[in-house]
Amino acid sequence: MIFNKTTPNSKPHPTPQQTPYVMMGGEKAVRRLANRFYDIMETAPQTAELYAIHPLPLDTIRQKFFEFLSGWLGGPPLFEQKYGHPRLRARHMPFTVNEQMREQWMFCMDKALNEVVENKMLRDGIRQSIGQLASHMINC
Repeated sequence: MIFNKTTPNSKPHPTPQQTPYVMMGGEKAVRRLANRFYDIMETAPQTAELYAIHPLPLDTIRQKFFEFLSGWLGGPPLFEQKYGHPRLRARHMPFTVNEQMREQWMFCMDKALNEVVENKMLRDGIRQSIGQLASHMINC
């Protein structure tokens, strides 16, 4: 995850020592983000199509998403330690990922980020980076 460098008067930005993972509160906050993401997906009517393609119960996928986010945000690479490189695009190929699905996914992530990540600059940086990643998943 890459953010712009800071200037002397700017707010804190992630560095190798101060990663987004650390800045947002570590394991507890990242787990909360992953769980809120899926809580929103389960309950928001506008994400019913996205929710329908997920295996139930969501316990396993919640854990895997937390593990992925941990490493992606600069924390422990839990997903890679268990499963190897995420290969996200390849893992999503069996599913139809179109612009509508991307928008539903980002709806959940936007709401979760707003609730979990207090620092607006950090939240916006994560949103931009994960939005690019979500766009990369489009396969049709």
